[in-house]
Amino acid sequence: MDLKKKIRDVPNFPFEGIIFKDITTLLKDKESFNYALEKLYNSSKNKGITKVVGIESRGFIFGGALAGRLGSGFVPVRKPGKLPAEVFSEEYALEYGTDKIEVHKDAVASNDRILIHDDLLATGGTVEAASKLLRKTGAEIVQISFLIELGFLNGREKLKDFDVFSLITYD
Repeated sequence: MDLKKKIRDVPNFPFEGIIFKDITTLLKDKESFNYALEKLYNSSKNKGITKVVGIESRGFIFGGALAGRLGSGFVPVRKPGKLPAEVFSEEYALEYGTDKIEVHKDAVASNDRILIHDDLLATGGTVEAASKLLRKTGAEIVQISFLIELGFLNGREKLKDFDVFSLITYD
């Protein structure tokens, strides 16, 4: 199945010059959604994963489904002010300015084996920050997965120390 045909390009969103990869067209199609989930699951099923960490917000969609398929827990990584208990925070650079992500301090234990999942790998800044955030817990990051990778942005370069799986790549 060619999943690229199920992803809609939206020009100039959210900013002029950006071509947004809209996955809602893939998600609404049950065959495409389940095919993508099965492929993501197969890439990580034999790795002893105990927690899937999904990055806000589109990483929650497949991240939660993967946790269910893997029989593991699910942990959300969120933007500041969204989690109600004590958090670890990690700031990271954007093209213009900085952003921050957080995880509950008690969400991950040092003996956990982590799969980090996000919908898209672009420049790698967000997932690199998530990996730094999770290292504060002492857990082992076993794999990082993405539905889509924009290979031409070289985000994978920031993730050289990890097993990275991308289902769809745009070069």
